[in-house]
Amino acid sequence: MATRAVPAPLAQIPNALTVLRLALIPVFIALVVAADGGKSWPAASVFALAGVTDQIDGWLARRWHVESGFGKLADPLADRLMIDAAVILLWHYDRLPWVALLIPARDVALIAGWKLVANRGYDFAVNFAGKAATWLLYASLALVLVTPKGTDWPLVIFWAGFALAAVSLVGYVLKARRETRMVA
Repeated sequence: MATRAVPAPLAQIPNALTVLRLALIPVFIALVVAADGGKSWPAASVFALAGVTDQIDGWLARRWHVESGFGKLADPLADRLMIDAAVILLWHYDRLPWVALLIPARDVALIAGWKLVANRGYDFAVNFAGKAATWLLYASLALVLVTPKGTDWPLVIFWAGFALAAVSLVGYVLKARRETRMVA
């Protein structure tokens, strides 16, 4: 195992950023609910800040060799909760079609599936398609929040993220099947 590359107080920054992202979720929800029909620069700013902290916390944890069990669980959970909140709210305000609700459904399936395979030794490391999907979903949903209703181009980015989320789900399922068969 690599030695930590920073003093102990700095080593807490990646997890602190993850906790910040979790704390931003209710702020984001309140801003969207208070907005005019789901269009909100303040909500988009909070959402974009969450997306940026997602990139920074993982990069710092890897660079400083301070990856933790908490971070490995809380980081993707914070992303899923923030993105799912945005999808549900934007669907509610008719800014996204109903099929977008498959994103939160996918996340529920991943959480339920994780419970089934975690005890068998499956490592639920985030795959590249999942990371790319998260980046595209953060970008597209922030853009949906600031563009007028009916603007199509942010949805093109959203559907690219949606497709990558589906690809990542297939990757997780195939990896879990392969790894749980080897353990059984």
